[in-house]
Amino acid sequence: MDFPEQASPFHRGERAVQDRAGVRDRAETHGQRGIRTYLLEQHQEFFGKIPFIVLGALDGDGKPCASLLAGHPGFIRVPDAYSLHIGALPGPEDPLAGVLQVGSDVGLLGIETTTRRRNRLNGPVLSLDAAGMVIGVRQSFGNCPKYIQVRSLEPRQRTAPPAAPQSASALDDAAVRFIRSSDTFFIATHAATAGPARATGADVSHRGGNPGFVRVDDDATLLWPDFIGNNFFNTLGNLHVNPSAGLLFPDFESGDLLHLAGTCEIVWDGHDLQAFEGAQRLVRFQVERMYRRPQALPWRFSAPEPSPFLAGTGAWPAR
Repeated sequence: MDFPEQASPFHRGERAVQDRAGVRDRAETHGQRGIRTYLLEQHQEFFGKIPFIVLGALDGDGKPCASLLAGHPGFIRVPDAYSLHIGALPGPEDPLAGVLQVGSDVGLLGIETTTRRRNRLNGPVLSLDAAGMVIGVRQSFGNCPKYIQVRSLEPRQRTAPPAAPQSASALDDAAVRFIRSSDTFFIATHAATAGPARATGADVSHRGGNPGFVRVDDDATLLWPDFIGNNFFNTLGNLHVNPSAGLLFPDFESGDLLHLAGTCEIVWDGHDLQAFEGAQRLVRFQVERMYRRPQALPWRFSAPEPSPFLAGTGAWPAR
């Protein structure tokens, strides 16, 4: 079924941000048409052929966390239009290891890096066992390919066991250098809300830009621009209700994954916004915890082919 006219697919936080941005009516119209409570046939085919999926959920401390599950194409199956079976679980060194259970609310993001195609899904964990889990479809929709870099991938051959994960309460020098050179990260948010359409707001989203689009102001503060998108404001709507967020920076060269936990502030105007040409607003992130997983990615990615949309996003000196 699609959403009935009287039931908005957006929760109160998303609607509030849409109102502030002046796009409420347009977002509602597009959301009613594009957000579904089932998987379209083309989305079923899409999830069945991708080799990894980004997962957003609450960690053991009740904080949003973004992670990544990988396998050979076909490790994700679609038994029917209302559920998705993922043949993988967070590994022992994943911050979501052992946390998910039946009823857990999750957000999923599938990206086909060779075509820049992406699709979103959120819903509850219906079942799980040692081989994987089944996710029910609460909301399913496609996203435009803006700001995604094209990358091909092949299996990574490890010559030695990866180093042990590292944890800290702030960014170290290596993390600062890496973030300043990154063109991609993922953000997990979560907002418990009331309403018939969405009882909860689990979400994980992609953010992309030219290397340097994430500004590091100090060892605990990041700032990035929010460019024009689909006007749904799933991420910012969640942050309006609950400022906690989890970031995931993948190092496509080394295979490392950098997880950050912290809180966000939406910056609507002011001097900082003027410094980011092309940005409609900014998000400031305060780091509370850093967790690095060396060589956690099982794939080797090619050098990026930048998105053509990045030409209109400006360039700024990194701090």
